[in-house]
Amino acid sequence: MNFIGKLIGVIVGFKFGGFFGAIFGAFLGHLADKKLYELGNVASSLFGHKVSRQSLFMQTTFAVMGHLSKAKGRVTNEDIQLATAIMDRMQLSADQRQLAQEAFTRGKATDFPIRQAIREFRVGCGERKDLLRMFLEIQIQVALSDQELHPNEKEVLFIVAEELGYSSFQFEQMLAMIYAARQFSQGGGFYYQYQQYQQQGYQQQSGGGYQGARQSSSGPTLEDAYRVLGVSANDEREVVKRAYRKLMNEHHPDKLVAKGLPEEMMEMAKEKAQQIQAAYDLICKVKGWKK
Repeated sequence: MNFIGKLIGVIVGFKFGGFFGAIFGAFLGHLADKKLYELGNVASSLFGHKVSRQSLFMQTTFAVMGHLSKAKGRVTNEDIQLATAIMDRMQLSADQRQLAQEAFTRGKATDFPIRQAIREFRVGCGERKDLLRMFLEIQIQVALSDQELHPNEKEVLFIVAEELGYSSFQFEQMLAMIYAARQFSQGGGFYYQYQQYQQQGYQQQSGGGYQGARQSSSGPTLEDAYRVLGVSANDEREVVKRAYRKLMNEHHPDKLVAKGLPEEMMEMAKEKAQQIQAAYDLICKVKGWKK
């Protein structure tokens, strides 16, 4: 973690302003360290010797997406359409889109070094837990975009989770949380545009009888809400509240962007935060708790 700016700020501030000057200097140094971190480059043997953290995040995301698509046996038109829809929704520039397409293609290769890619990504992100969690959640959502999780996709996701430092229990818990969170998307999620396209295409072929990709008509349940927060119905109010606050802090869009999440992916973080908020609101409403 960068600290040079804070150290210099404390020394200079103390020299000219004593104790309070040191505090102010530390604050200015913190801002400087933060900006240097954002602008700093990291090494990647797969995507370039010197790439920005945001670029590393974006390229690794699409490479793993390509790997997940190939894991099912072959890359389908739906997989390509999903990747394209995400690029469109992110409003990638021409150069960014080319990098994303190249990363997706690289990920499809049978010899794609998935473990090496994730290890370099983890180091490049400074092993920041909230950023790593967001990355894994994105990949799980991509795998679930067709409403099912292929065994081979789950195996790839477990490798990603393992290399990011998650245990099998934590991975399964995250899967359950994301399954439940999908009920809180209310038809407006990041992949909604693609899912609508997929539904319409299928309905044209089958006469409108397809219902698989739609949200449950009954809406999210209290059980879903507890799963989104990773708690149980037996947990006390303070336990639920702590879990809610922790998740909201980990998915704060501005904080994630400052740590390396591409600005184009802020929409994903916002949607996740909305799902967490909706789950907590439902629990409070049913329990009669004041928020």
